[in-house]
Amino acid sequence: MAIGLENQAFSDTLVILGAAGLVIPAFARFRISPVIGFILVGALVGPSGLGRLVNGAPWLYYLTISNPHAIEPFAEFGIVLLLFSIGLELSFRRLWAMRAQVFGTGAAELFGSAALIALGLNLLGQEWPGAVGLGLALALSSTALVLPLAGTAGAVGRSAFAMLLFEDLALVPIIFALGAMAPNAGGGWGEVAGVALRGGLTVTALYVAGRLTLPRLFAQAARTKSPELFLAASLLVVIVASLATTAAGLSPIVGALLAGLLIAETEYHSEVEVITAPFKGLALGVFLISVGMSVDFGSVAANWPSLLAAVAGVVAVKTVVTFLLLRVADMRPGVAAETGLLMGSPSETTLIVLATAAQAGLIQGPTAAFWQTVTAIGLTITPLLARLGNLAARRIEARGGAADDAQGVEPGRSVVIGLGRVGRLVADMLREHGQPFVAVEGDIDAAKAARAEGYPVLFGDAARPQLLERMDLASCRALILTMDDPVLTVRLTRAARAAAPDLPIIARARDERHAAELYRAGVTDAVPETLESSLQLSEAVLVDLGVAMGPVIASIHEKRDRLRQGIRESASLDREPRIRRLRGRSEAAG
Repeated sequence: MAIGLENQAFSDTLVILGAAGLVIPAFARFRISPVIGFILVGALVGPSGLGRLVNGAPWLYYLTISNPHAIEPFAEFGIVLLLFSIGLELSFRRLWAMRAQVFGTGAAELFGSAALIALGLNLLGQEWPGAVGLGLALALSSTALVLPLAGTAGAVGRSAFAMLLFEDLALVPIIFALGAMAPNAGGGWGEVAGVALRGGLTVTALYVAGRLTLPRLFAQAARTKSPELFLAASLLVVIVASLATTAAGLSPIVGALLAGLLIAETEYHSEVEVITAPFKGLALGVFLISVGMSVDFGSVAANWPSLLAAVAGVVAVKTVVTFLLLRVADMRPGVAAETGLLMGSPSETTLIVLATAAQAGLIQGPTAAFWQTVTAIGLTITPLLARLGNLAARRIEARGGAADDAQGVEPGRSVVIGLGRVGRLVADMLREHGQPFVAVEGDIDAAKAARAEGYPVLFGDAARPQLLERMDLASCRALILTMDDPVLTVRLTRAARAAAPDLPIIARARDERHAAELYRAGVTDAVPETLESSLQLSEAVLVDLGVAMGPVIASIHEKRDRLRQGIRESASLDREPRIRRLRGRSEAAG
């Protein structure tokens, strides 16, 4: 039977897919987070946007989402898949290492913010039970928005993830606690203890079962060489784990995170991550659209002074609490400020806690509606807070130059900027050949870890102009730039060449075009990583296909010479760029 456009589900699906197809490319072109785009699309196509005009212009029905509640299950599934993908990037060892941040800083952030917000609301006339319920609701932050903006690799992302993880674990106990605070509640605290016991047993059972069955399950799926079966197995694991934790009284996202952690311990985690990524992105887009649709422009226009004051108050309290706690935990001021602003707005789970507080009779209906609007506005401005936090962090770090310990480099050493996978390999080779060097790393945690492994590494942000000024490059033997940031590499090359005209500068280039740009900026040698890996791959393919080694090597040299000539012409060099010249010498010598 044919499905017509009048079908509500079909029409809403077309709007969502059309939004995804337009928003992501358009906002990526302008280097704006698609998170903002999805939220704006939701506000536009929702009942407070174009949906208001459907009665007067029926054709707008095909451009709007007529029933926002119909897409809520897909939005919740997006959050589940987000936590699953985060679990894939982690490990139980790393999670155990974060236990102090999760149950220390995370707990202090949640309950500290809740206490201050509750105190402020009580001073404004709200009864204590309602003030406590509102404080706990508004103290929560959005996992679905914060983690895509911050990631989990950097210091900001790790700090935010630790606090968000505690909030997700605390969500269900908070809901039961509010129910226990209801005027006519009975036995509520016993229910909280029961949930904690059932949740612990369920998580333990899932862990044991996952360690025993998941390797075998994915091994069988891999043997079939069927992507569909592999995807089905992945989604089955996520859904079963989420249902199990939900049945135990915990949040489904706890089960999704656990499923990701279990698969991360297997050899199939990379394939699972790749194959589920499109579903996660689309489902998360649905969630963001639902956030935009929850903004009621009429209510905002009628109460904007109160709403503005409420949003500003909540963001200010949570930002200050988070900043102070991270500073106590010895985080850099810039990281603490950026994390604080990122965690400042309420969460999608705030809406759940507000509904629970209203149902328990702790707050009145109009009060719940007001704070729901505050939550919707807060979620909408989260990407803007993230941008503001990033700018604030840069300004704080620029003023607090003493935070860097790269105050100077001992004369006669080479300097390796960036200690990622490329930088570590360069450092290993320098150390193996007895060449003195010092590395500079901008991630404080990575710098500490490398220092513990015996690398001579200093902490410093290469993006700051003051860094090179303090390093006295003229007394260094060489500068090696290994960062995977083409723009920053060119900028550092220009600054280093201006500071030290005779300094050998060797830089990692992304491709031949980037290499030419680096040569124009003053680099001594640029190594295009994609070019060399492609040539080596071509060489291996031809040899394995049975082509004689001599002609293969000759053709590779010829291709390299043509590329070298292209770089020379593009960069207007008066000499030939050195691309793998050492290899040619060694082969000639052999």
